[in-house]
Order: sequence, then C-alpha cells, then structure tokens
Amino acid sequence: MAGFLPNLAFYILPFLLVVGIVVTFHEFGHFLAAKALGTKIDQFSIGFGKAFAHWTDKSGVEWRLGWLPIGGFVRFAGDENAASVPDQNDLAAMRREVLMREGEAALGRYYHFKPLWQRAVISAAGPFANFLLSITVFAGLLMALGEPVSAARVAIVLPNKPAAVAGLQPGDVIVQANGKPVKSFESVKQLVILRTGVPINLVVDRGGREVALSVTPVRGNVTDAVGHVHQLGTIGVQFADLPQDRKTVRYGPIAALKGGVDRTVDVVQTTVFYIGRMITGQETADQISGPLGMAQISGDLAKQTADVSQTLAAFVVNGALTVLLLVANISVGIGFLNLLPIPVLDGGHLLFYAYEAVARRPLAAKVQAAGYRVGLALVLGLMLFATWNDLQRLRVFNFIGGLFS
Repeated sequence: MAGFLPNLAFYILPFLLVVGIVVTFHEFGHFLAAKALGTKIDQFSIGFGKAFAHWTDKSGVEWRLGWLPIGGFVRFAGDENAASVPDQNDLAAMRREVLMREGEAALGRYYHFKPLWQRAVISAAGPFANFLLSITVFAGLLMALGEPVSAARVAIVLPNKPAAVAGLQPGDVIVQANGKPVKSFESVKQLVILRTGVPINLVVDRGGREVALSVTPVRGNVTDAVGHVHQLGTIGVQFADLPQDRKTVRYGPIAALKGGVDRTVDVVQTTVFYIGRMITGQETADQISGPLGMAQISGDLAKQTADVSQTLAAFVVNGALTVLLLVANISVGIGFLNLLPIPVLDGGHLLFYAYEAVARRPLAAKVQAAGYRVGLALVLGLMLFATWNDLQRLRVFNFIGGLFS
C-alpha cells in the first residue's frame, strides 16, 4: 500500500490532468462555435459518469462535473448521444415534434437542421481548438523561457555504421538536414528515427568549410528521454554536449507565435509521415500508444521531474512545464485524430458534409448508419490495438506468464 499511493500520484494523476485538459478544450471548441451560431445546447460535461456537481445557466445549458475526469462532452438539443451521431430514423419525427412544440423558427437552433456550413464549422471547431491550444502553449513557453539549443557536433562515429559509411567525422557540426537548418542534435535525432532506409542529405561544418553528405539510417536500439528502448532509425553517432555549443534563443511575441505554429505543424507532418510509412510497411506500428502508454509516459516524466527537482518549489515549476509540454503534444494528436475521415469522428462528419455539399443532398440514411457502425468498429479496433501495444511494452504478458511458470 505504501508503494501504491506514490505510483497513483506519478502515473494516474498526471495522465488524468493532461487528458482532461486536452479533451475538455476540444469539446469547448465545439461549444463556443455552436453558441456563436445560435445552436441550442442541452449539456456540457467536464468528466464522464455520474455528476457530483451540476447547475443550469440562464441559457438553459446544464453544466456537469463528472466523477471520471478523462475529458468531457457537449450535447446539442436533439442528440441521442454525446458524439452527435443522429439516428436518421428519428430526425423526421424530431422535426415534427419541434415544429409542433416551438414552431418553424426554432428549427434553426437545432444542430441537425442547421445550414450545412454551420454544421461543418461546429464540427471543425473541436480539432481547431486542439491545434490552437498547442500553438498557444508552445508559443507561451518560447516567449517565457526561450528555446535551449545545442549544436549538433559529432563526438563519436561508430565503425561500420551508416554515419561512418557516409563519411561523418568526429568534430563535424551538422548545419543542414534535407535542406533545412539544424538547430540542435535533438532535431537530427528526431529526423533520423523515422527514416530507416531513407537517405538523408546532410551539410556539415568541418573546420570552417561545408561538406555535403548523404546518410541512410538503419534500424537499431534508440533510448528515449525516459530511458525506454525502441527499435527505430539510427546512424551510429554520439553527439557532443559542450558548454560552448549551448545557448538559449529568446523570442518576442510574433516570433514565439510563429514558433508555436511551426512546432504544431511539425508534429502533424511527423505523424502523417509515420502513418504513411506504416501503411507501406516501412515502419512497424509499435509506436502507436493508447491510454496505458500515455499514462506510462506521463508517470515516467513525472518521476524524472521529481528526481531532478531538489526542492518542492522546483518540482512544482518543473512539473507544470512537463504537463504543459505533454498537453501541447497530445493536443496536436487529438486534433489530428479527430480530423481523420472516419465516421463518428469530426472528420467523418466533415466527409459526409462534403458529400452533401457536392451532391446537394445528404447521404442516404442507411449509408450513414452503416458508415457510423464501421467507423465505430475502426475506432474501437484502433483503441484495442494501441492497448495491446501498451501491454506488450509494459511486459504485462511476461508478468502474467511468470505467475504460472
């Protein structure tokens, strides 16, 4: 029991905090867009499950605080569920009921009877809110703390590895990678890990002269920031971390905002690149994580923060920065995931609305219903696959097997 409570604090609480912020912000995006367009809203919930507190505001919206703080939802008037997936068989009946109870003018306040462009804006507002949250957090951290960078100076070139074959030498400083300036050795590592078998064009500063090289990563052991080992791309170098190579870049408001946008776009581009390589069989799918993996990352970072913080005040500050970075990165992922053209997700709604805009009529009710069922199966399948990855990464099956051996 003595060890359980610290683990609860380090693994569960940070995870709930991060996911709660990201998902609630997503739903608040839908809420604000719907409010601005005059949509009737029945309920906004922070957390799921039975409410331990609730109240109704002047506009008739019931605000709830659920006992399970893993996100939230907004329920529009007439919704059968929190995902705003309509039961097509009931829409005609709902229209008749609204007309009888409230009159023709009231139809415009119901989400499912709103103009097409308004429904599209409301659907897109959730992912947009996630991207906005990420941009704001990244920009705020850049403006408040600056960006610590360290030159990508090569210290050791391992023999017979891609870097040695390409001609990299100790003392070289990588200044460009695939035509883009290199700010730090961390950016080189991030470029390399997802490019097994893909040539990377480098420009290095070698004693004051620029030398162009091409290196092709191979798969190998890569240790992440919290000590976990993954099979990813590597080129066989160790970078120096010399005091003279370190500096902190300061940002003004405009530059910080641009930096926030750049970092958000970079996360999306990296995700798209990884998915593309995974689909073509060039990368494995073991980097996909679910709730267990997110909880593990959150907990490991919290423990690492506690280890490097010598005082309670330092732990609070470092912990807040860690949570903000997790929020920014996970928020991008949630926004991108929800834009995928899968029914039951926001991107699925937008796909149906795009068809409606082109065909000038909604997709047939039976087709939409079938699409929602397929979409739900895909989302649940993805969650199960991600959970399987998490369980394997956590060696749960090895532990269970050991109990019976």
